[in-house]
Amino acid sequence: MADLEKQYNPEGIEEKWLARWNEEGTFKAEDTSGKPPYSIVIPPPNVTGVLHIGHALNHTIQDILIRYKRMNGYNALWMPGTDHAGIATQNVVERALMEKGTKRQDLGREEFINRVWEWKGEYGQRIVNQLKRLGASCDWDRERFTMDEGLSRAVREVFVTLYEEGLIYQGEYMINWCPRCHTALSDLEVEHHEKAGHLWHIRYPVDGTDREFIIATTRPETLLGDTAVAVNPNDDRYKDLIGQSVILPIKNFKIPIIADEYVDMEFGTGALKITPAHDPNDFEIGKKHNLPIIKVIGDDGHMTKDAGAPYTGEDRFKARKMIVDELKEQGLLANIEDHAHAVGQCYRCHNIVEPNISKQWFVRIAPLAKPAIEAVEKGDVKFVPKSWENLYFDWMHNIRDWCISRQIWWGHRIPAWTCKKCGEVMVLRDDPEKCIKCGHTGLSQDPDVLDTWFSSALWPFSTAGWPDKTDALKTFYPTSTLVTSFDIIFFWVARMIMMGLKFTGEVPFREVYIHALVRDSEGQKMSKSKGNTIDPLEIVGKFGADSMRMTLTALAAQGRDIKLSEERIEGYRHFVNKLWNASRFTLMNLEGFDTSQTNINRDDLALADKWILSRLQKTIANVREALDNYKFNEAASQIYQFTWGEFCDWYLELVKLRLKGDEEGGTAARHTLSHVLGAILRMLHPVMPFVTEELWEKLMPKAGIIAIAPYPAPDESLISDNIESEIAVVMDATVAIRNIRGELSIKPSTELNAIFRASNAQTGTTLKRQAPFINRLANAKTKLADESFKKDDDMAVSVVAGVEVFVPLGGLAGSDERRQKAEKELAKIEKEIKFFEKKLSNKKFVEKAPAEVVKSDRAKLAEFIEQAKKLKAHF
Repeated sequence: MADLEKQYNPEGIEEKWLARWNEEGTFKAEDTSGKPPYSIVIPPPNVTGVLHIGHALNHTIQDILIRYKRMNGYNALWMPGTDHAGIATQNVVERALMEKGTKRQDLGREEFINRVWEWKGEYGQRIVNQLKRLGASCDWDRERFTMDEGLSRAVREVFVTLYEEGLIYQGEYMINWCPRCHTALSDLEVEHHEKAGHLWHIRYPVDGTDREFIIATTRPETLLGDTAVAVNPNDDRYKDLIGQSVILPIKNFKIPIIADEYVDMEFGTGALKITPAHDPNDFEIGKKHNLPIIKVIGDDGHMTKDAGAPYTGEDRFKARKMIVDELKEQGLLANIEDHAHAVGQCYRCHNIVEPNISKQWFVRIAPLAKPAIEAVEKGDVKFVPKSWENLYFDWMHNIRDWCISRQIWWGHRIPAWTCKKCGEVMVLRDDPEKCIKCGHTGLSQDPDVLDTWFSSALWPFSTAGWPDKTDALKTFYPTSTLVTSFDIIFFWVARMIMMGLKFTGEVPFREVYIHALVRDSEGQKMSKSKGNTIDPLEIVGKFGADSMRMTLTALAAQGRDIKLSEERIEGYRHFVNKLWNASRFTLMNLEGFDTSQTNINRDDLALADKWILSRLQKTIANVREALDNYKFNEAASQIYQFTWGEFCDWYLELVKLRLKGDEEGGTAARHTLSHVLGAILRMLHPVMPFVTEELWEKLMPKAGIIAIAPYPAPDESLISDNIESEIAVVMDATVAIRNIRGELSIKPSTELNAIFRASNAQTGTTLKRQAPFINRLANAKTKLADESFKKDDDMAVSVVAGVEVFVPLGGLAGSDERRQKAEKELAKIEKEIKFFEKKLSNKKFVEKAPAEVVKSDRAKLAEFIEQAKKLKAHF
């Protein structure tokens, strides 16, 4: 049996197993296999990305699922890949060029794109390598990129098909425009943040009268593009003014007063300035009333020539100040009011977005949304937790057409060409050589590229080779589970469902697990500006990947955000060390023992062996149930409690004597020891892959890699509630004596005498039969109380389930100390009584909780009440 180093060295072991898994192709899935398929597609991280703690949680959960299924005999595929991240990547490369004094326009489109590919070749694998360092068990030979040749063909096929069916169209509409990135943004790409601003109340004089409208706006610079003032036709205050004109401040020309029911009579003064070029609602009103559209803010965020002197060419915010000053000077500014409002910002560069009229490409989304809504309603796609379905439905029922064109260079270029001679627009699967209408060879391709999320929406089936009918597509699509966070339900999840149903006739995945957010220890959102971020790579370097993975898993409760700190991760590093030391002890005591032999006569097993095997079966069953239901924290808790609290703290102590030399029962003890440790390692492997792989190799040198070993299954024939109850008596009695020793500061080396008074004959028999174990574990001489026993004032008392424990002190502690100890114990018991009384008085809990849980809690309450009663009797 191989020796273990005294201390666990994560770095060396992680490097070893990353190389070994890769060399042996451990994570390869088969396109054709007799095994049942299980597949997950990785949410493709941006090629510009650097691993953050959210990635660490997301990929730990995915890895747990894929390793668990692989060990359960599935043909498990975790499909890896990265996203080209159009705007983000272009921004990164542009910044790098600017540092050298070069603009992308200086290079031209083709050369700039070449530079982006060069950047991708140099830095694109950075986040992939970081994921590998976490232990991600993807089939890395299948790695895809959203702009590789196969995926690009899928993108073009989808675009052309949707266009041919009238589901993609081009039109001039009000869109969100980023003046910094110089591109359109979908509604989802605009982040709204509450900001302190102002409401400027501006006077609009009614032409030929002494009347005026006072109209409030948060954007006074847009008044230069006003083409009407609107009132509600039912507003008696203004009925006589409809059809007349106001004098537009600063510009001093007339614009009409129009009537429209959109205007809220109760809001402000009941009048609106209408700027069709710079507000989406005004745009619709403008179309309805055939108003002129005057664009006064350009695509670069500067005022246009239509804004007029002296504003033309000025930055929009400088122009705002100039206009406010002019309004003051002309006496047309009635009031300035502080006003907090939501301001739209670009999700990439965080510049303030402008509503802008532009010719763009759109997906007509309603026909795609309808079947996607029905798929979730019917349960073809299930969200976990289910509550997230409400958010999905809310958005899908109110969905707007999707603006998919972006005015950048990096991305999938829109496959549309215009003939320079006849103006024919052609949308084709293959690049044309001439016009399909007139035959002219002078063609110009649309300069725009597709929204990054367009290609991402095809990810589950495009990565499997669609539009070709591949074996991979047949085997692994639909995929089994998608793991993601709530913030991209709209961006990605919904769009994948729509596109999957449209182009394959099937949903892209069966279940969507929405994980929580990782926050700091105070529950605050992590951000660089707050200085409260946790770098997962630093954590891996400091504590090891397994410690971080176990921490995230243990805290990953459904629907509850994770409060993370280094202290918590350090706590689970102690767990890794505990497992290492327990394995080291086990291996030292298995020297010369063949752990591959599993046959053992159950009659040879000692009580302690039967107990740990019974507890193991229940733990395996509970862990399996938790993992099958995405209750990762419960799985981690079950394994942790069994490994540390039962195997390490109790079984190893109970079995020590039988492991010395040729002690009776030694063979059974070794069989049990190796079997239980092996099961622990296999249970833990999906969560802590590195340390378990290393320990498994030492424990089971003939068994091969643990990553493909069978996951433990419970053997109900080994479960015995009676044996568990018997050992529970031993544990409770031992702990009671240890607590007396600890609370009264009695040295561990001092042997104590202890007297047990059992509440029933069965417990008394157990205490008598198991006295040797209790004596050794508690360093005490124990006996049962007879009928003549009376409590002495010099005795310390403890009450546990079914047993009163009396320890004669003989001057080892004074009466005050004994009383304090008893009061402290009573306080603990009374706290438990209050907890269970409150829990059981909750009608909702009693009605909705499983009957066995309610019954168990009532039994616990009765036991604590009895313990308190007995303890009070000894005061």
